[in-house]
Amino acid sequence: MHPIARLDHAHVWHPFTQMRDWLRREPIVITSGQGAVLRDVHGREYLDANSSIWTNLHGHNHPKLNAALKRQLGKIAHSSALGFANEPASLLAEKLVGMASGERRMANSSRGAFRRKDSTLDTRRSPLTKVFFSDDGSTAMEVALKLAYEFTRRTRGPKAKPRFLSLAGAYHGDTVGAVSLGHIDLFHKAYGGLLFKTDAVMSPYCYRCPFNRAQPERADAREYRKCNWECVGKVEAKCSAARKRGNDYAAFVFEPLMQGAAGMIPQPNGWLRRVTDLARSHGALLVADEVMTGFGRVGAGEKVGQRESENGARAHSPTFSPAHFLTGSASAGVQPDFLALAKGLTGGYLPMAATLTTQAVFDAFLGEYEEFKTFFHGHSYTGNQLGAAAALASLDLLTTKTSVAARVRLEEDLRRELKSLWSLSNVGDVRQVGLVAGIELVRDWRTREPFELRERAGIRVCDAMARRGVLTRPIGNVVVLMPPYCTTRAQLKTMVGALRNGVAETLS
Repeated sequence: MHPIARLDHAHVWHPFTQMRDWLRREPIVITSGQGAVLRDVHGREYLDANSSIWTNLHGHNHPKLNAALKRQLGKIAHSSALGFANEPASLLAEKLVGMASGERRMANSSRGAFRRKDSTLDTRRSPLTKVFFSDDGSTAMEVALKLAYEFTRRTRGPKAKPRFLSLAGAYHGDTVGAVSLGHIDLFHKAYGGLLFKTDAVMSPYCYRCPFNRAQPERADAREYRKCNWECVGKVEAKCSAARKRGNDYAAFVFEPLMQGAAGMIPQPNGWLRRVTDLARSHGALLVADEVMTGFGRVGAGEKVGQRESENGARAHSPTFSPAHFLTGSASAGVQPDFLALAKGLTGGYLPMAATLTTQAVFDAFLGEYEEFKTFFHGHSYTGNQLGAAAALASLDLLTTKTSVAARVRLEEDLRRELKSLWSLSNVGDVRQVGLVAGIELVRDWRTREPFELRERAGIRVCDAMARRGVLTRPIGNVVVLMPPYCTTRAQLKTMVGALRNGVAETLS
C-alpha cells in the first residue's frame, strides 16, 4: 500500500463513507489533474465523470482560474468580513446580483414567465439584490432558512410559528437547520431529536410515481407519463391545510428542475411553475437550492416533457435559448426570494457559497443598534478574497459565447451517448437535465423492481467503471454522470462506455 494511503487509513474519516469498507481496500490517491483527467500516485489516469462531487465546472488546473488566484495571492488571501469590506467579494456580489437580474429580464422577455394573465409584470416577485457569503451549500441553505424564519416572524408578528415545506427525498445539507429540511431517512433519521419539524410533500418522480398509469418504455419516464398532475394537487392540499390551521408556510424549499441526492429526480415541464405559483398564492416565500443545479448544470437546452403538451406547443419559443441561463430557477421561469449557490461557484477551486435575497428581506433587518435587528449569523471566512477571485474568473468563463456553445454541444453529445444504455435490461430509467444525468439500475426494466441496498448495485457498477479509468459515485441504485464542461466528445464516449460495460459486467 502506498504511504499516503496508509496515512489516510490511519487518520482520515471520509464523508458519507462506510469506513469499514474503506479500510478493506487501498484507496485511489489523487495527486494531480488536467481538464477532465485525474492522476493518482501510481501514475494511472481517470476521467472525472462527476466533476469532483459536482463542483468542478471548467476542468482541473484551468489556466484562467489559476491566474486569478495567483493575482489575488499577490495582494491578500483573507481578511475578516466582520467590520471590513474587500474588493473581490464586493465585485462578486455585484456580478451575482447582475446575473440574477439579467436572467429574470431574459425570462420575462422570452416567455412572459413573470407576467399575470393581464400581461403586466408581477411586481410581487422582487429582484434579488443582496448577497450573504458563507462556506458551502449547507451553510448557504442555513442562511436562507434563518433569514426566512426571522423575516416571517417580523412580518407576521412575534407570535408567528414559521413552518417550512420541502419535497420528499430532499437533501439540503448537513447543518442542523438544513437537515431539518431533508427527508432522506438514511441520512436524517438518526438526528431526529435535534431537528425542528418541517412538512414534506411528494416529489414529481415520474419513473416511480404511484399516479403514473403508463407502462415502462425505453425512454425517460417524463416522456411517456400518464397522469393528471396529482403531484401538484398534493402541494395545493398541503398549502390549503396550513392555511386552515391559520399558519401559512413561511417558505417552500426546492431544488429547481432536478433533485440531486434524492436520486437525480427530474421535474416534468411546467411542474415547478405550477407549484411555486401555488406556494406564493398561500403566502410562502420561495427558497431555491441551486447548490447542485446552478452555474449552467441544468440550464442548457430544452427539457424533456410529455410527448404532447397540454396545448400542443413546444415548451420554449424558437427564439428562446435557456443555455444562457446559469440557474435552474431562471430556466424554469421562477423568481425565488432566496437563491442558495455553492459547489460550482468557484469552479471547484475553493469552498465558498452565497445566499441571494431581496431588498424587502434585507430591510426587515435594518434598525438602530439598540433594536438588535441584526442578522446574528456569520462565518470566519465569509467573503474570502481567494474564493471570490476564483468565482469572478469562473463566471467570466461561463458567460462567454464560446462557453455557452460548448455546453450546448456537450449536452447534445451526452444525450446521444446515453441512448446506448437503453439496450441494457438492468437500466430502468435514463434521465437527463442539461449536463446532469442519472441512470437508475433495476433488476429488469419491464418490472422496475429495484435492487436492495445491501446488494450495492450502484457501488459495484461504479467500481467496475473505476477499473476502466472512469470515476463517479452512485446515489443508491442511481449512477450519476456530471462531466466537467471541458469534457471532449471522445472522453464522454469513454465515460458512458465504462458505465455500459460496468452494468453488463456486474448486473447481467
